[in-house]
Amino acid sequence: MADDQRLWGYPEVAAHLGVSVGAARSQKSRSSLPVPDDESLPDRYRWKPSTFQSWKPVGRGFRSDLHGSSLRGTH
Repeated sequence: MADDQRLWGYPEVAAHLGVSVGAARSQKSRSSLPVPDDESLPDRYRWKPSTFQSWKPVGRGFRSDLHGSSLRGTH
């Protein structure tokens, strides 16, 4: 299998996200990760690295849509 087709398990996903393997599993159980590309083995989900290229983690970053323009220029 080519490197670009190698599937990631929880350890690789956790390393990519900068979290522990337990945190990655927890995110999956809360549906906070993308849908796995391979679900053939129970609790051994795997993802293509390309699945994470355009995916944005839930809850990351500043939510400018929650704040009015009054916050601009205050930082």
